[in-house]
Amino acid sequence: MERQWFSTCCVLLLLVLVSCNSSFAAAGAKPLYLKYKDPKQPVGARIKDLVKRMTLEEKIGQMVQIDLTVASSDVMKNYYLGSVLSGGGSVPSPKASAAAWVNTVNGLQKGALSTRLGIPMIYGIDAVHGHNNVYNATIFPHNVGLGIGAATAKEVRATGIPYAFAPCIAVCRDPRWGRCYESYSEDHTIVQKMTEIIPGLQGDLPANSRKGVPFVDNGGTKVAACAKHYMGDGGTTKGINENNTVISMNGLMSIHMPAYLNSISKGVATIMVSYSSWNGKKMHANRELVTGFLKDKLKFRGFVISDWQGIDRITSPPHANYSSSITAGVGAGIDMIMVAYNYTELINDMIYQVKNRIIPVSRIDDAVKRILRVKFVMGLFEKPLADLSMVNELGKQEHRDLAREAVRKSLVLLKNGKTADKPLLPLPKKAAKILVAGSHADNLGNQCGGWTITWQGQTGNDLTSGTTILKAVKSAVAPSTQVVYSEQPDASFVKSSKFSYAIVVVGEPPYAETQGDSLNLTIPAAGLTTINNVCGSIKCVVVVISGRPLVIEPYLAKIDALVAAWLPGTEGQGVTDVLFGDYGFTGKLARNWFRSVSQLPMNVGDAHYDPLFPFGFGLTTEPIKS
Repeated sequence: MERQWFSTCCVLLLLVLVSCNSSFAAAGAKPLYLKYKDPKQPVGARIKDLVKRMTLEEKIGQMVQIDLTVASSDVMKNYYLGSVLSGGGSVPSPKASAAAWVNTVNGLQKGALSTRLGIPMIYGIDAVHGHNNVYNATIFPHNVGLGIGAATAKEVRATGIPYAFAPCIAVCRDPRWGRCYESYSEDHTIVQKMTEIIPGLQGDLPANSRKGVPFVDNGGTKVAACAKHYMGDGGTTKGINENNTVISMNGLMSIHMPAYLNSISKGVATIMVSYSSWNGKKMHANRELVTGFLKDKLKFRGFVISDWQGIDRITSPPHANYSSSITAGVGAGIDMIMVAYNYTELINDMIYQVKNRIIPVSRIDDAVKRILRVKFVMGLFEKPLADLSMVNELGKQEHRDLAREAVRKSLVLLKNGKTADKPLLPLPKKAAKILVAGSHADNLGNQCGGWTITWQGQTGNDLTSGTTILKAVKSAVAPSTQVVYSEQPDASFVKSSKFSYAIVVVGEPPYAETQGDSLNLTIPAAGLTTINNVCGSIKCVVVVISGRPLVIEPYLAKIDALVAAWLPGTEGQGVTDVLFGDYGFTGKLARNWFRSVSQLPMNVGDAHYDPLFPFGFGLTTEPIKS
């Protein structure tokens, strides 16, 4: 009887305590103090406090990045996932609005925040020439022409995303590489200068910042950047994507490393590892360069992220011995794994390896501390959810005007007149009748190239909003000028139509990565036929839309004026701004224009250096005073 009375009293006392605690909570009593949630605490103290509270499963979850297509609020919650990405073409819905993107990102974030510790996830996206995955965004020229940071950051933030996988600081040494248009130059000094895009994306580094520590302005208009692909991705044999870069340590350090030094000194938050190998060793498994050099010697304190399924590709064929690839990749120093889809396999294997002391807990802790450092620095813990206040930044006219300016400044005039004393450009706006021809004249998809809405890009005019070169020509000329468009006119039509002059726009179809690898680098046959038919009959300017120099011989003699327009993006008026003389040509080649592919690889300083147009070449014109 006494025992029963005692048990009853204990239960009643417990109920009273629960009731009192509930009353305190309802009365607004202070919640339990958690140091890691206190923004007044130093970042280091917050990291230390949070890491000691985390279970192994929670730590490993932070290291995993999955694709939007397999992500949900429940998945984020159940696996404690640290990150989600949108790969090329991975969108909430076709032509999704900025608001729809914000709602999607926030929905996933709420799942992450509902976990025991409430660690926010970081959402990343390939915004490599503007916010290129998103419908109606401003598509800037690809890096082969120019790089823009601040406006891209605003458009990315407009969709609720705080992390961009940019810039690509590859030094493309061979234009046969399908990613050459993602590279600023064959010359590392130009690539180094272009790391100035990092403050554009992340914000200006405070004067008292420690070298190697990541910095992202947390005012809501900036994003975490990602220098990629570490390293030597632009130096592979014959430009074959994801292949082997055969070069001495001195060569690697003097050509491919310098831009990483600049990026780290500017507070870059993350660095992505390259699929490629260095002298036969996969970069995703290269502990010497990832941990030994990048982390230990250069004191980089942000996080290192794999490329898309990069761990899988340590083996050939990919995923052949996944467990050993995880050991090698995590052991090399990769902190966040862009696993994309098979996250449960990755998580289970990593838990097994840590519990069996194959991967040390210290390596996991290092990775998690780095990921949390970036999240704390960005202010994600204080403001994890995006709002709709910036949706109007997407495709904003101010950004389109900036892109238009970028286009006209990035164009390079390679030839102007069959003799120097008789230039064709600038073209007269007032003419009786002009011809616009070629596969790329009225094709927004071709004009933008790969990594536009989808991974590979697509041909045609319905992928996003923008202005084709044909449309820009019609807007630029005098009202009395008749503009005739024919994609592939025959020679007899051209000769008999009494055109004043012709604008021929030809080039490469859209492509990305391996699909762009090319051993011949020729303009497609239809484009060459158009050049022959038009330029063999009347005065013509040929505008080449391409991600790299292409073989132009033996057609150059027929062409009156030749313009390298690279991949200009959505703002085609930038091309006509200089063709018609509203602005002068000022651009210079950031890579040499070879004569034939038999010369490749060929770079400034090589013994066999004999380009058609040398590095740094570019004719100029004066604007027409109106």
